Amino acid sequence: MFNGKSILVTGGTGSFGRKFVRNILAQYQPRRLVVFSRDELKQFEMQQEFDQSCMRYFIGDVRDAERLIQATRGVDFIVHAAALKQVPAAEYNPTECIKTNIHGAENVIRAAIENEVEKVIALSTDKAANPINLYGATKLASDKLFVAANNMAGGHRTTFSVVRYGNVVGSRGSVVPFFKRLIANGNDHLPITHPDMTRFWITLDDGVDFVLKNFQRMKGGEIFVPKIPSVRIVELATSMAPELPQRIVGIRPGEKLHEVMCPADDSHLTIEFDDHYVLGPTITFNRQDNDFTTNLLDERGVRVPQGFEYNSGTNIRFLNMGEIAEFNRIAGI
Repeated sequence: MFNGKSILVTGGTGSFGRKFVRNILAQYQPRRLVVFSRDELKQFEMQQEFDQSCMRYFIGDVRDAERLIQATRGVDFIVHAAALKQVPAAEYNPTECIKTNIHGAENVIRAAIENEVEKVIALSTDKAANPINLYGATKLASDKLFVAANNMAGGHRTTFSVVRYGNVVGSRGSVVPFFKRLIANGNDHLPITHPDMTRFWITLDDGVDFVLKNFQRMKGGEIFVPKIPSVRIVELATSMAPELPQRIVGIRPGEKLHEVMCPADDSHLTIEFDDHYVLGPTITFNRQDNDFTTNLLDERGVRVPQGFEYNSGTNIRFLNMGEIAEFNRIAGI
């Protein structure tokens, strides 16, 4: 569905954006592939690797509505990946996080509607479910904006959906590169925030593939959640450096012990498919039915039991240390 189309990815020089561009170029022949981001150095470096004739590089910030409108002219599909993501940084700089993650989401929506973009998928995070930190709260607000945008579109053709998943193995700022750096620097221990901490675990390739698949599935208004394994952080550290002792340093500001992707409070909205869940909207839409048990690929799901929660601490699948090492190998760690 992407051949001959124009695709724009915000935050395109980040970990997801680079992998998204690589996979699109390997699998499809887009007419234009637009990288929209605010870092000129990262764009310059990316241009050395991806210089195909379809590539376009726009320097701009999602906080700048006019620049986004300009960049999205003639675009068919948008992946909104730009965000401020660091939990402690957001706790200490809340206004900046709000400007990018909430006001930036509003700007993407306005630009998409004004330019008759066909489909938009916004990337979310497990921290948006029952948020306890500012980052998660801003992403919950962003999710709500993108869901409601299906009504805001009015007579325009644009539809909006959300993809929510957990920690991406090896992404910039995540724990695996952090541990790797400590090990390489000869640290005498690995810091562990809490001995019981768990996280959902997904590779960049799987995350990108899930997003691409959901462009085909989406009706508009859904939150797509992949079925992925969990990892115990203690076992992650042991797998990466079995000889190093671990030191408990305490949970960081705004950090959870376990993450949730489908909250129990939303179980009445949650539909289970073979390899993913869908959270239906809390609102009704004025231009489509609100039955999300069947998607546009004609895949059929079933509603989960009342009280169901998809939690990294009670997940039915945990990676063992051998599988953790394989995930790290796939991520190039």
